Amino acid sequence: MSTILKFCGATRTVTGSCFLLETAGSRVLIDCGLFQGPKTLKALNYSAFPFRPADIDTVLLTHAHIDHSGLLPKLMREGFTGRIFATRGTIDLCSYLLPDAGNIQESEVRTLNSRNARRGRPEVAPIYTAADAIEALNAFRPVDYETWLSVGPGVRARYWNAGHLLGSASIEIECRDDDDNEGKPLRILVSGDIGPNAKLLQPEPHAPVDFDYVIAESTYGDTDRPATTEAARRKRLATEVRDAVAGGGTLLVPAFAVERTQELLVDLIDLMERGESPSVPVFLDSPLAIRATNVFQQHSESLNPNINLDRVMRSPYLRFTETVDESKAISRFSGGHIIIAGSGMCDAGRIRHHLRQWLWHKAATVLLVGFQAQGTLGRFLADGATAVRIFGEEIKVAARIRRLDEYSGHADGPELARWVAARRPIRRGLFLVHGEEPALQGLSSRIAERILPEARLFVPILDDVYELSSETPTPMEAGHRRRLAPEAVVSLDWHNEMSGLILDINARIDAAADDRARGVIIRRLRRALNEEQDRK
Repeated sequence: MSTILKFCGATRTVTGSCFLLETAGSRVLIDCGLFQGPKTLKALNYSAFPFRPADIDTVLLTHAHIDHSGLLPKLMREGFTGRIFATRGTIDLCSYLLPDAGNIQESEVRTLNSRNARRGRPEVAPIYTAADAIEALNAFRPVDYETWLSVGPGVRARYWNAGHLLGSASIEIECRDDDDNEGKPLRILVSGDIGPNAKLLQPEPHAPVDFDYVIAESTYGDTDRPATTEAARRKRLATEVRDAVAGGGTLLVPAFAVERTQELLVDLIDLMERGESPSVPVFLDSPLAIRATNVFQQHSESLNPNINLDRVMRSPYLRFTETVDESKAISRFSGGHIIIAGSGMCDAGRIRHHLRQWLWHKAATVLLVGFQAQGTLGRFLADGATAVRIFGEEIKVAARIRRLDEYSGHADGPELARWVAARRPIRRGLFLVHGEEPALQGLSSRIAERILPEARLFVPILDDVYELSSETPTPMEAGHRRRLAPEAVVSLDWHNEMSGLILDINARIDAAADDRARGVIIRRLRRALNEEQDRK
């Protein structure tokens, strides 16, 4: 039996999760996520899939986050007619996340087309619309944890709680020939995103053992978080709130609408009710987060039984801003307050408007509580940028930029290594995905020779294809085309470089002693451009 695995996303990057598994009788897609970060990567969302959507029989979805589910409506619009299997929690979250993603794309395209019209450029179309997303929901089918389901001829799958967020799963897959019911199946485990061992709302991750292949995420593979407790986490959050709102300051929290927001609300409201942090208004400025929280309330039986989300949502400290006008009205509020808004990487959503208003204020604090992918605004802030561009406008960064990693939904390096070790034996190969280069190298060094022989470790690049039927996975170089050069995936693209150059030029001109010095800088730049033109 020939079994082929193609890596269509989340290779040397943390977004665009998508893996295609082909057997003699089935074509199964595991996740179909949106690319985020540099524009070169995001352009892949608009380009053709590296497979024919009509040829896909089934999709197995690990969880609802957009970097894993966000291209499902496009998949259906371009010809997929099969079923999408997911847990009930994932389906309920996707019923809000996917239409929201469609709305965001329609809104961004309207703005872009207005700008393009003024520049004489052609119109562009959204990747998909909210209507496309709603239509895609009809293909979803619910699955229970730890229960086998038939995926297609010779393929079955079983979902295990990954502890990452509501409904998240690692997926166990078995492949065998249709006419061979006695032989040993090829066993594969796809980790999805693995949660940390101590998470506020979710249980610890759980999965079986004994595989031929494991595909494991590595988001924080190079990170060793200090040991923490619930009390220590809340104490750190209380300190951040106290420092931020002192003297009437504003605390901005870019937060992922699903899980991270709910965890923050639980701790913030509890701290205020106990008198352990200042009691200030908390604006939840994210319609998606508000709806997602309702889903969490509906699935309360699968969450930590000690958490009462209903009580949190009724807190007098919490204020919901659903409409655009309500969101804009927050800017008129005086006195210390907290704004929680998406997106978590500051790449889209209302948080960008709040950052444009507050980043240049010394009285403001930005608290980053999740992973910031390369090329995102959140990553530039985390890396200490002194100026950024938002909606084409240069904004100086005077606000305090703080990190609080205790709310991460991902296991750190030691936890990931232990998770992999617990899956042994892994007879043929471990593929490391969903991580940037330092994380991949960090996790590889933890595993190589200590947990598995280095020869069984593989770090694929975008569009790599492997034959899995032999005793070791065999790369297949012939017959397929790469959408991007490998370096384009791991490096900042020219859009990021251009934005940085503009900021640097403005900074040098501002710092020049007088108009004569500014004129010298401009003439040198002009000369360099002319020399480049002459070389052509």
